[in-house]
Amino acid sequence: MKSRFIYLTPLILAIGLGLILYTAIGKDPSHLETARMNDPVPVFDLALLDNPGTRVDQSVLTGRSQLLNVWATWCPACRTEHPYLIALAEQGVPIVGLNYKDNQAKANQWLADLGDPYTVNLYDPKGIFGFDLGVYGAPETYLIDKHGYVRYRHVGEVNQRVWETLLKPRFEALTRSSINTK
Repeated sequence: MKSRFIYLTPLILAIGLGLILYTAIGKDPSHLETARMNDPVPVFDLALLDNPGTRVDQSVLTGRSQLLNVWATWCPACRTEHPYLIALAEQGVPIVGLNYKDNQAKANQWLADLGDPYTVNLYDPKGIFGFDLGVYGAPETYLIDKHGYVRYRHVGEVNQRVWETLLKPRFEALTRSSINTK
């Protein structure tokens, strides 16, 4: 009896692994739903990255539709997407930065060296606001409507393809929207 179990163990493990892989095939790893979809941005009180003595709250994410971009200097994809964020900012797209679990001096140096596409840059050194928002890692970009509600989330870098196909149509719809319902 014991010897049969030894021979069946690899078969059982192979079947189990096969089932796991089968259920994962075809799923887009960059498409992660957020529990915050259509909910207001969580309440926060964070320092500004470039001015730690100034604190801001969620009201910086109201008044107009905007992007909330989660970034960090330790994130290679953030460096890759940065020039495209600069281009979007130059086109007038408002982007709030959320510097996530990072070193403040390194982050400020990064912006000095590479340019600063952000209208405001929040500093979240411990990732507490990021956790409340549902951040898995960097980069992530959220579309926030003028009332401060999360309307879309993109996991991964923002580039021309992502902007043109996923973010821009939604951003423009939010910007045009005169809906006052929350």
